[in-house]
Amino acid sequence: MVFSSAIFLVRFLPVLLLIYFLIDKKYKNALLLVASIVFYGWGAPKFIFVILGTTLLDFFLVRFMHQSNSARNRTLLLIASISVNLGLLFYFKYSNFFIENFNVLLEALGVEGIAWTKLILPIGISFYTFETMTYVVDVYRGVHAPQKSFFNYLLYILFFPKLIAGPIVRYHEIADQLENREARENNHERLMGLVRFCIGLGKKVLIANVIGQYVDTIYGNEALKMVGFDPNKIGLGEAWIAAIGYTFQIYFDFSGYSDMALGLGRMFGFKLPENFNNPYIAESITDFWRRWHITLGAWMKNYLYIPLGGNKTPEAWKIYRNLWLVFLLSGLWHGASWNFVLWGAWHGFWLVAERVFLLRFTAKIGRLTRIGFTFMIVLFGWVLFRHENLDDAFAFLKRMFIPGTAEIQLDYNLRLPVTLVIAFVFSWWAFFRKGQHIQDLVYSGNKLSYWGLSLTSLAAVLLFLLSVGAITSSTFNPFIYFRF
Repeated sequence: MVFSSAIFLVRFLPVLLLIYFLIDKKYKNALLLVASIVFYGWGAPKFIFVILGTTLLDFFLVRFMHQSNSARNRTLLLIASISVNLGLLFYFKYSNFFIENFNVLLEALGVEGIAWTKLILPIGISFYTFETMTYVVDVYRGVHAPQKSFFNYLLYILFFPKLIAGPIVRYHEIADQLENREARENNHERLMGLVRFCIGLGKKVLIANVIGQYVDTIYGNEALKMVGFDPNKIGLGEAWIAAIGYTFQIYFDFSGYSDMALGLGRMFGFKLPENFNNPYIAESITDFWRRWHITLGAWMKNYLYIPLGGNKTPEAWKIYRNLWLVFLLSGLWHGASWNFVLWGAWHGFWLVAERVFLLRFTAKIGRLTRIGFTFMIVLFGWVLFRHENLDDAFAFLKRMFIPGTAEIQLDYNLRLPVTLVIAFVFSWWAFFRKGQHIQDLVYSGNKLSYWGLSLTSLAAVLLFLLSVGAITSSTFNPFIYFRF
């Protein structure tokens, strides 16, 4: 089940909200936990037992670790918990990848490959694995005490707004809210949560999905029974339309889903961390990663980059090594394929280049030029991200600069250019101070006037109706980060 599905919008969510608002506060966490189990089990009934079992094991491992007075035992329990979580992530997400590559090596040596049944990836495993790891590491570090109630801890892991695609929430960011959130459970917060949800739904359905249909027509999408990618069938114009379109599609798809998650959390009294901050107005790749998938960047910084030495190592080459390693792993986190590793290396290269010399150069070329330059780096990175076959990725990049004969014919009506213009406007409007101010007002809702609140609510209802109409009239409703 995903947020942008008809069953969620017209059945699951309305029924859950109605019951949640009517029942006594002492039953609300239990209701959310049951709803979260149903939500996850709807799309992955076989894997719900995996997540329940590992969560139970983690809960007691962390409790024993916290109670132990032996530094050795604490370390062993920490290693045990991390090993279980990383072991499951590796088994489900990366075993296919490593077996396939190992078989290629064996075949090159003239040896028969290993027989292997491909595994299905549990939904959201990358996100909840990282959250369980933050919990055990932070308890080990003394950042916070462990949760006393297993069911509250299970709700932290399974809370459905963030379960499938984040944001990645560290336990201390939500611990107090699990116990008491009465101060945030009021009509204003619920209304602004609904507004944020509708904004995200509109971004996903009315922008990302519309552009995505054209992008998949060019790139190909075997899952949707569209023609497979063939670089010889596209022209230079089609290549650029696909590259620019996918750049907007993945942003509005993922940030829209994050907006929906934050809005849902707010309706239930939770404040979840922001995950996006207008990344396409970034003036450098360093700035981009402060704005894109913020919670993943924070996780990588706190649990990988800093433990490796971060910026504090006296030798510059070690700082560059740490950056490269973190972004190679970040790429691999996104998927078990070489294109994701290359995508991570691409971003790592530019981050290192900025530290070595590039930021000094771009400081002299003006803000608009810096933003345009950064956007192009990100765009080329998304080409690598989109193609699991590296030969196809390089052929596509070549086609972006060398004209070819286009065999794929797009239906160039007004729908695509109008949607691209809308995507452009909402990607860059925070470039202007007034645009940033309006966004902050709408997202927080705390300083809106009566008329401002009324207009915002009316716009949210309109977005909701348009989005539901689009969902029910089309079978095209993918979610890019669903598989990560």
